[in-house]
Amino acid sequence: MNSRLAIVDGIRTPFCKAGGKLKPVQADDLGVFAVKELMARTGFPAAELDAVIFGNVAQPIHAANIARVIALKAGLPIDLPAYTVHRNCASGMQAFTSAAEKVALGAAEALLVGGTESMSNIPLLFGPQMTELFYHLNKARTMFGKLQAIAAFRPSFLKPVIALEQGLTDPICGLIMGLTAERLSREFHINREQQDRYALESHRRACTAIAAGLFDEEIVPVPVPPRYTDIQLHDEGPRPKQSIEALNKLKPYFDRKTGTVTVGSSAQVTDGAVAALVLQEERAKSMGLQPLGYLHSYAYAALAGDRMGLGPLYATAKLLDETGMALDDFDLIELNEAFAAQVLACELAFSSLAFAEEFLGLDHALGAIDPEKLNVNGGAIALGHPVGATGARLIVTLLKSLRRRGLQRGLATLCVGGGQGAALALEVN
Repeated sequence: MNSRLAIVDGIRTPFCKAGGKLKPVQADDLGVFAVKELMARTGFPAAELDAVIFGNVAQPIHAANIARVIALKAGLPIDLPAYTVHRNCASGMQAFTSAAEKVALGAAEALLVGGTESMSNIPLLFGPQMTELFYHLNKARTMFGKLQAIAAFRPSFLKPVIALEQGLTDPICGLIMGLTAERLSREFHINREQQDRYALESHRRACTAIAAGLFDEEIVPVPVPPRYTDIQLHDEGPRPKQSIEALNKLKPYFDRKTGTVTVGSSAQVTDGAVAALVLQEERAKSMGLQPLGYLHSYAYAALAGDRMGLGPLYATAKLLDETGMALDDFDLIELNEAFAAQVLACELAFSSLAFAEEFLGLDHALGAIDPEKLNVNGGAIALGHPVGATGARLIVTLLKSLRRRGLQRGLATLCVGGGQGAALALEVN
């Protein structure tokens, strides 16, 4: 990138378990909370924004082009263009990189970006038989015709289609995401004990960060409907009393006979939103702003869907090749915890010469990941994974962690359902 994208500041809602405290709040309203707080904190004139870009996956039918709905509900100017981007788990990152592309082309200088998801409100759907019945019932013009349509009804027609489950299933390889993690656990010989211990550490780090107030500066408290008297201050997922014994008791969820992946070693299904103000670097300097950090470079890559959890390898390899960086150049790494098995597989593959030679076409391993640099404040196993927002959270959390620790450069990377990976190089100064 010729000109870095300056990330002035970022804010998010608490991340809450699907069906939990934020269940009554729709995805667009989650986005509004984050956007309003961001604009208040930065004091940036809304009239000087060029566009709004938001990531979202399960786009709600009541808020088509959810970015535009969020912008208007948040009180931004009616003549401000807005559009929604969708790259599954990387949707929040796509909002940032789409903004970077607009800035690089000279098409914009100031944008509001982010991601939002209410996984609580992903609907149950009628199957094709019930849908067909409703179609004929609606089309019938006589009482006899309507009775004929109703007579075709069978109780089995009421079996719902679980949209969340369908959305987490790759239509090409036919595997739900948890089964792709099972594949990696077998391929890399990652046992149940290793996964449970990784999950426990994610909770420990997240709870330590919450107790130290490390997330306070990036979270806007949200009043909880319907009374709005309770205020959700923190992420709901981290468990201070989580134990290895409790994790060991959970049964495999995706492969119930021979599997090792449980709900305890998987990212939590979650509601949440993130918003960030990004500017052309020169524009930020001319305004005398001290940005949170900068987007130095980025890369997306693709691979087989049934091994999608290795997406960070492919994307990071591409990023390092294009920039001349090395893995050791990064002071901190945020690698999204879709599953403990997936993160552990990535760690092994990063340090494997055999993997680099066979799958990446390299003559050297990408490098070993220092566990003390990785997900230092916990990850999605504890914090949750609202799929449209997570990529944006990784960026904001990483930059705030770097700045807090007096460090310079970080890598934000994640795997993407359907077989992709994303990797972003971020820097503070």
